[in-house]
Amino acid sequence: MLDLQYVRENFDAVREKLSRRNFDPKLLDDFHNLDIERRTLIRERDEMNAASNRISKEVGAMMREGRKEDAEALKAESRSITEKSKSVEARLEELESEFRAILTGVPNLPHESVPTGTDESANKEARRWGTPRDFAAEGFDPKDHVDIGNALGILDQERAAKITGARFSVLMGLGAKMERALISFMLDLHTREHGYTEVLPPFMVNEATLFGTGQLPKFEEDLFKVRFERDYYLIPTAEVPVTNLHRDEILNEKDLPIYYTAYTPCFRSEAGSYGRDVKGLIRQHQFDKVEMVKFAKPEDSYEELEKMTANAEKVLQLLELPYRVITLSTGDMGFSAAKTYDLEVWLPSQNTYREISSCSNCEAFQARRAQIRFRREGKSKTEFVHTLNGSGLAVGRTWLAILENFQQADGSVKVPKALIPYLGVDVISA
Repeated sequence: MLDLQYVRENFDAVREKLSRRNFDPKLLDDFHNLDIERRTLIRERDEMNAASNRISKEVGAMMREGRKEDAEALKAESRSITEKSKSVEARLEELESEFRAILTGVPNLPHESVPTGTDESANKEARRWGTPRDFAAEGFDPKDHVDIGNALGILDQERAAKITGARFSVLMGLGAKMERALISFMLDLHTREHGYTEVLPPFMVNEATLFGTGQLPKFEEDLFKVRFERDYYLIPTAEVPVTNLHRDEILNEKDLPIYYTAYTPCFRSEAGSYGRDVKGLIRQHQFDKVEMVKFAKPEDSYEELEKMTANAEKVLQLLELPYRVITLSTGDMGFSAAKTYDLEVWLPSQNTYREISSCSNCEAFQARRAQIRFRREGKSKTEFVHTLNGSGLAVGRTWLAILENFQQADGSVKVPKALIPYLGVDVISA
């Protein structure tokens, strides 16, 4: 959520920045109109308080002079002013609530380095790593991961559809083991080499938690809701519970930055994506992901974003998967992000790069919603931390990228060297 005072004091600048995000500035007009009413009421309240103080002094003087009847008349006027003042204060409290209600639906302001655009077409490529295989030179056409997985007997979507429905998958044998191997490989890398602390959070969360990271109230349709003794939601990403670990807390400056990593299944309704990527593991209702979350001081957060992105890249490099890094435009960023890098892995069957990680700096946007603050050494005033999150990586998409990039002409799949100790074999074959 944006800083209420900042929006008041920089209204035109906020409107301009939001227009870069394709956010209709007119939606802020209610905020502006309410703020005009607020300033009017504050002036009235201050005038009434001044009048009440003046009357109080006059009443005191009259009582000392023995002018009791005159004093009583002024007391009656003072009571009337007090009642009006209470009504004004009540309306000011209502206005504060209305301001916050408006701001909960307003996205984060983009960092100045983010390219302006209406959609993904304005995204900017930052760099590439690795060279895609030339399958034509090897004498065969690459298959997609569904055909490979079915032929190897490690992927079964038909039975998944029978036991649950569309956009679910069953992994079998070495397919299931490779999923587990990838999770362990990623967690070990992030904890042993990148300095993250592993967390295993709940896979269901409450409404306050989802409000803190920005999913509620605006994006409820994207969530799976569970009805029990109270309302819970299945998590769409580990970012949600892990970021909220420090909700309503004041952290010490000396403890920052804090790095967490977590494996969780993720659950998404994929509302609005009907007909997109219906085949295979690209867009599932349930998928595994290893997430990275950081809490940083404001002056350090963009350096931490670069480090986090490099941590995600290291996974792809060790797995020998070609990829590129994209800076998302203002029209393609998520609701809570101020700046985002997407990592896109090469998929031979599609002859293109597809997203496998998204690393974002949310600045103080989530921290303000979740009330996550820190206190600098020797200072009494608290500040909001900056929160960052990134996929390190989406496990299912890594799984399918390995199948496609390491497939062989005989239908087998070589295992990347870094993964062999975890999987126990160097080739997956029928």
